[in-house]
Amino acid sequence: TMDQINHAYHAPLSVDKETSALLNYADQCYQLSEGMFDITAGVLRKIWHFNGSDALPSTQQIHAMLPLIGWQKISWNTPYIQLPEGMELDLGGLGKVYAVDKVCLLLQQHMHAHSNTPVLVNFGGDLACTGPRVSGAPWEIAVEHWQQDEHVRRTVKLHQGAIATSGDSRRFLLKEGKRYSHILNPKTGVSISGAPHAISVAATNCMQAGMLSTMAMLHGEHAEAFLQLQEADFW
Repeated sequence: TMDQINHAYHAPLSVDKETSALLNYADQCYQLSEGMFDITAGVLRKIWHFNGSDALPSTQQIHAMLPLIGWQKISWNTPYIQLPEGMELDLGGLGKVYAVDKVCLLLQQHMHAHSNTPVLVNFGGDLACTGPRVSGAPWEIAVEHWQQDEHVRRTVKLHQGAIATSGDSRRFLLKEGKRYSHILNPKTGVSISGAPHAISVAATNCMQAGMLSTMAMLHGEHAEAFLQLQEADFW
């Protein structure tokens, strides 16, 4: 369990194959993002509370957290993991999109044994389908996004693949007219500035879509340029 991993301070802990695959993927995301996608940054939630208030952590509090952040400080040698005391892992950025793909795979295996009925799996806006609907028509997905600081919805037609969304439309702090996103920079411990309120990305699978949408948010005001460089379909 994550609690066991987050207390593996004194000796390496052996994890199962599924957890190993997730940690290897997290390592890949860390390398590809040059350290911006970091599953050790969850400790910042101890000082950042995104409840719509205007309570910001102090500079001293942020600096006290920084030594506890950094995937490169973790001892990870599949399947053994060990953490420096005080550090912890947070797979929240990967868990839901992984679960969508996993459920899709399990359903495909089940359907293959009984029928070829296509399915759509939707976990709170992160979703994937196994193919178009029985009629051959695409799935019609309502995607929420921001336009001139207002929520609007657009309909996306999905024949195959997945869509994942990252953003701060419901989790943020607001102080003196400045909005602080819940997307935090693991290198500085402060909120990413200039990022869109929300980004939805379409990809082959939900984990890929989630990785792209999260990395885009971490690029702040350059989020759109990053996704264009990746030749991604996004809103």
